[in-house]
Amino acid sequence: MISCLKLTNYKAFENQLLEFKPLTLLSGLNSTGKSSVLQALLLLRQSYQQELLPNVGLALNGELVRIGTAQDAFCERAKEDYLGFEITWSDQKTGIWCFSYDPIKTDADILNNLDSHSYSDAGIYGFKSVFNKKFHYLQAERLGPRTSYDMSDYQARRLGQLGSRGEYTAHFLAINQDKDVLQSKLRHPMAKSNSLSSQVEGWMREVSPGTRIKINSNSDIGLMSLQYFYGDSNPYRTTNVGFGISYTLPIIVAILASDPGTLILIENPEAHLHPKGQVKMGELLSLAASCGIQVVIETHSDHVLNGIRVAVHQGQIKPNDVQLHYFLKHDKQGQDITEVVSPRIDSNGRIDKWPDGFFDEWEKSLDILLEPAGE
Repeated sequence: MISCLKLTNYKAFENQLLEFKPLTLLSGLNSTGKSSVLQALLLLRQSYQQELLPNVGLALNGELVRIGTAQDAFCERAKEDYLGFEITWSDQKTGIWCFSYDPIKTDADILNNLDSHSYSDAGIYGFKSVFNKKFHYLQAERLGPRTSYDMSDYQARRLGQLGSRGEYTAHFLAINQDKDVLQSKLRHPMAKSNSLSSQVEGWMREVSPGTRIKINSNSDIGLMSLQYFYGDSNPYRTTNVGFGISYTLPIIVAILASDPGTLILIENPEAHLHPKGQVKMGELLSLAASCGIQVVIETHSDHVLNGIRVAVHQGQIKPNDVQLHYFLKHDKQGQDITEVVSPRIDSNGRIDKWPDGFFDEWEKSLDILLEPAGE
C-alpha cells in the first residue's frame, strides 16, 4: 500500500509530498492539480506497460493518460531540468524515478531516465499494485448508457480489468458473476447471496431501488449488452435507465471484485448520482479501504465526504485510515502556486479545519439566504 508520493518539477508542483492512507480523498477547485496526482501514478504504470520502465524513460501518452508533450508535464517554476516521482510503500520499499527535461526538445512525449537520480528497491515491478494486476482506474468520463459493450478476454479475463471508462465491466461481470465476494464487510445485508452478481445488485439498489441486472452476450460479434429490471418489471435497455447507473456500475464491480492489496483510482465517483447515492458511495469506498483495498478518489462532492465521515463515526473505518487533501491556488509574485492543505478527521467524523473552499459552499449560500432579501 502506498504511504506517500513525492512530486518534483511536475506540472503544478515544484516540490510536493503527499501522504496516502487506505482511503485518500483529493478535492479542490478546478485546475489546482488534483488530477495531476492521479496522473503521476498512471504515468508510471503505463510506462511500465510500454516496457519503458525501469530502463528507458517515461511515456507521457498512452492508454491510461495523455499528458501531451514534455513542456506540458514540466513545472514552469522548476530550477533544474528534470522531473521526478517518488513512492514509498507501507513496507518501506521505495521507488525514485527521475526523467530529464530538454528545453530544446519541449515537444518530446517520452522523457529519458536520469539514472544518476533514480533508484528502486528490488521487486517493486510486478509486485506492487501500481504495476501489477491488482489495479483499477476509472476516469471521470466513463461510458454512459450504451446498447452494447465491448468484450475482451485479454482485458477482462486475463488481466482482470474493467477498462478506464468501464468499457469491459459487462464482460468482467459475466465472467465473474458467480464468484463469491470474500470480504464480509463489503457484503450488502439485503443481497440474496454472496455472489458478485447478487452483491452488485444489492449495492446498485442504494442508487436505484429494486434494480436487477441481466447480462447478455453475443460472442459472434464480440459484444455484450445489459438489461435492468425493477422487481418483476419488463427488462429495460441501459439507454432507458439514465447515466447514474451506468457510471456507478464499474465502481461497484471494481470494489466488490478486488482483493486486499488492490489499488483503485477513481475520478468523480459522485457523477450523475442523487445525493443519497453519493453518501452511500462514500460508505462503500470506506468499507473497501477498511478491507485492505487502497482507494484514491478525486471528488467535488460534499455528500461523498459526508458518507466517509459517517462511516468513521459508525466505526466502519478508522480515522487514521482516511487522508484528506485540499488543493488551492494563491498568487505569489505574479505566479499561481498550488498549496495542499490536509485536514484531519477524528473518531466522531469531525474535521479539524475547513480551509476556504473546502466543501463550504452550502454554508456560504445559507449565510446569504439568511440575510434580508434585497428590495
